[in-house]
Amino acid sequence: MLNRVLVGTPANEDPLTHYAELPARAARFADWPQWAHPAAVRALDEAGVRRPWTHQAEAASIAASGRNVVVSTGTASGKSLGYQLPILTALAVHPRATALYLAPTKALGADQLRSAQELTDSENDLRAIYPCSYDGDTPTEVRQWARANARWIFTNPDMLHVGILRGHERWAPFLRNLRYVVIDECHYYRGVFGSNVALVVRRLRRLCARYGADPVFVLASATTSEPGAAASRLIGAPCEEVVDDGSPHGPRTVALWEPPLLQHVTGENGAPIRRSAGSEASRIMADLVVEGARTVTFVRSRRGAELTALGTQRLLAEVDPDLPERVAAYRAGYLAEDRRELEAALADGTLLGAATTNALELGVDIAGLDAVVVAGFPGTVASFWQQAGRSGRRGEGSLVLLVARDDPLDTYLVHHPAALLDKPVEATVTDPTNPYVLGPQLLCAAMELPLSDDEVRAFGAWDVLTELAEHGLIRRRGHGWFVGAETNPHAALNIRGGIGMQVAIVDGGSGRMLGTSDAAKAPSTVYPGAVHIHQGESFVVDELDLDDGIALVHPENPDWTTSAREVTDIVIEDWLEQSTFGEVTVGLVRVEVSNQVIGYLRKLHSGEIVDAVDLDMPVQRLDTRAVVYTVTPELLMRAGIPPDRFPGSLHAAEHAAIGLLPLVATCDRWDIGGVSTALHRDTGLPTVFVYDGHQGGAGFADRGHAEIVRWLDATREAIDSCECTAGCPSCVQSPKCGNGNHPLDKDGAVLLLTAVLLELRSP
Repeated sequence: MLNRVLVGTPANEDPLTHYAELPARAARFADWPQWAHPAAVRALDEAGVRRPWTHQAEAASIAASGRNVVVSTGTASGKSLGYQLPILTALAVHPRATALYLAPTKALGADQLRSAQELTDSENDLRAIYPCSYDGDTPTEVRQWARANARWIFTNPDMLHVGILRGHERWAPFLRNLRYVVIDECHYYRGVFGSNVALVVRRLRRLCARYGADPVFVLASATTSEPGAAASRLIGAPCEEVVDDGSPHGPRTVALWEPPLLQHVTGENGAPIRRSAGSEASRIMADLVVEGARTVTFVRSRRGAELTALGTQRLLAEVDPDLPERVAAYRAGYLAEDRRELEAALADGTLLGAATTNALELGVDIAGLDAVVVAGFPGTVASFWQQAGRSGRRGEGSLVLLVARDDPLDTYLVHHPAALLDKPVEATVTDPTNPYVLGPQLLCAAMELPLSDDEVRAFGAWDVLTELAEHGLIRRRGHGWFVGAETNPHAALNIRGGIGMQVAIVDGGSGRMLGTSDAAKAPSTVYPGAVHIHQGESFVVDELDLDDGIALVHPENPDWTTSAREVTDIVIEDWLEQSTFGEVTVGLVRVEVSNQVIGYLRKLHSGEIVDAVDLDMPVQRLDTRAVVYTVTPELLMRAGIPPDRFPGSLHAAEHAAIGLLPLVATCDRWDIGGVSTALHRDTGLPTVFVYDGHQGGAGFADRGHAEIVRWLDATREAIDSCECTAGCPSCVQSPKCGNGNHPLDKDGAVLLLTAVLLELRSP
């Protein structure tokens, strides 16, 4: 299949940077555990599981013994059996026992519910389990029935937070008998969302203890670094890990692909730009579909998925008029019945190609594809392998092809394949101690059940609650901390959103609410004139009112995209950690970031700049955490960087470092920001900051500080391996630069980072 794709490549281009042949893996089986209930074994046998794979039996047995466990194995490796077997056994043996399942997406939860219903419908001993959904789409009468009768509830962290924990008295029988809690695709919970979920889980455990229960947690994760440690942070209790995958898969060819630089189109400041990953993926998918290969292309945005499908259909129409109808787009936002129809068509071969967002990454039972094309690195190695795992029929070969975007991280990976193919290098980052996350969560906990002083100290939240008490949000009495009945902290907390007030994005013509934006990010995302994409529809922002928390938009489909131009200042408030290595100092600091949007650029979809538009927006302030390093002017000059090149070298190194932080921390470059200066007033030295873009921090800067050598080494390699001459979006230019990507000194950044790394590695 790779040869077919290469044949379709113009003769003067050589986009293939690396390919590897991954050998097939044979299945390793185990016997059914002796503790397993016969009805559970029969049900799984009737579902096609004759014997469990080794990792399934190991995870199930750890859970059945009463210990928390996370199973971290590949896509389509049957992780579900690791919790299905102990849950079905416990619920068959103990007539009142209950179980709770949590999924990050509705599609995943619905798939797992269907599986549980099929298992319990087939066995008389299991029919009284009554698996049932309980989420925002569940009708009121079904919710009432579920509370009274269902022994296995399928929900999500949002509904657990606002629908179960808030009304826990009505759930008392269920919580009192709770034996197992499943947290599926737990690598999904990272950053502020993950930190919120970690505290929701702690609130669940607290209420279970109040009712006399101590449930076992079973977590399922994609292959990630240190899954046991990440799962332990998420649930707030020790968790064992199972990582030795016993499932089979056929041989795979994994190829890395870098689109060429365009010859006659330039971007900001005349920089070269690459052919877009989406258009390149369209051509590749068309070549594969012509060969009859069932192919899924993963694209990072909904609009991108639609455009990639349309581009593929257009190319196929030139070959065979019957082929375009065998390619479609698939994404979240479609009706459930439409999604199921597409899934079935893809599974039976009626549909040969689909362009999708990560809607097909989590949990939907689509495997056995001939090829997977990943248009732009999906942000984490875990997500890449989740997507890649959709390829490969049992025992047959398949192709996985990563097409690099114009991005420093993508550039690094296609030229350093070991970082992608050898083992995961990032860890899931959460920070449940963030006071901006912890405060609202503790108000919810106190509403559910008054907090004792010992609990507050255990949370490390005495100062947080004292400040909340000063604002009248909570009261301390002799025997605990109480929230007044007139308050509603659960409704005020959006566990998936940012921290603080949300800005509603509203179609001014129809009044339809399209979504929300964190107030701290709204000035740089929904400023007047910004292009806003919602479920494939394009809108332009007319007005942003931060006081009333609303952004008014109108439908429009312009030929350009927009990116904010900002000015940023940063002040160090406290050094949390500080280490000196010769002429380089590295630290983790608390900072106040002042940010102002001063305008935006309009860019054609090719990357070409149309114009720059000025704006006058209010200054936004952010208290957060940053990783910082300083260098002496003498070190820079010895490295070959004269003083007039200090600003451009530091600026280019900062941009590239932001782009590479996701290599060691599960974040997106839009979750973080940076500042560089040739003379910072708080350090008196040339300084580079990379900070978390969330109030209080989300743990990303902490991870960068812990992995600074590996991080900066990858940053230097990404810049050095880029084929451009003076800097481009694949190395040192940033789509979110407030200074118009000026000044930038690509060569100076390589010299700077080389000198810094020599100091950091010195004995």
